[in-house]
Amino acid sequence: MTFQKLHLNIVGLLCVALLAWQCAASKQGATPKDPLALLLSHMTGDFSSQAQSLQDSDYFDIRLHIRPIWTGDKSNHWLYVEQATAQTPEKPYRQRVYKVERDGETGFKSIVYTIDEPTKWVGAFKTPTVLDQYKPANLLLREGCTVFLQLQKDGSFKGATQGEGCESTLRGAKYASSTVTITDKMLLSWDQGFNDKKEQVWGATKGGYAFVKQ
Repeated sequence: MTFQKLHLNIVGLLCVALLAWQCAASKQGATPKDPLALLLSHMTGDFSSQAQSLQDSDYFDIRLHIRPIWTGDKSNHWLYVEQATAQTPEKPYRQRVYKVERDGETGFKSIVYTIDEPTKWVGAFKTPTVLDQYKPANLLLREGCTVFLQLQKDGSFKGATQGEGCESTLRGAKYASSTVTITDKMLLSWDQGFNDKKEQVWGATKGGYAFVKQ
């Protein structure tokens, strides 16, 4: 074999080896999904606390539905949220709109809004486009109730409200707090109400509600 042929064979083998290495590296170090898109994906869906309620009678069987709305707005990410007991799904006790956005390099925030005439929109998660009739300008901001989240090393998102600015008057409360953990399989949410003495007056006392994604 001539030196020229030997050189070409070596170059060819090196090229094959380099290509194989690049393919392997591409699979192992693939660009991770955009964290904001990942958070929105985790939050979207139907959730149930049935399993938790069967294990502990202090927790109710709650159904939680979250859907993207106003998807034509490419500058913002909006979610419609509806929450009701399993026994009375047609009478949700909470209807909200969340605006989810970045907050720094690894942070995110879920800004909470209420909607007027909420009974008009019961079941909107089934056909989210019905809310196209409603405009973001009509939303009512829940001051101090924004949940600030951080992406964790395991791919989950954890966060909470800040301070005592989320006003609540339920059962003599002065303010409310929310602590949240979000994964691809579960949304763990702990909402609590406190009076002016910082005594808890509503909400779970043992820990958050474990909403399993259906």
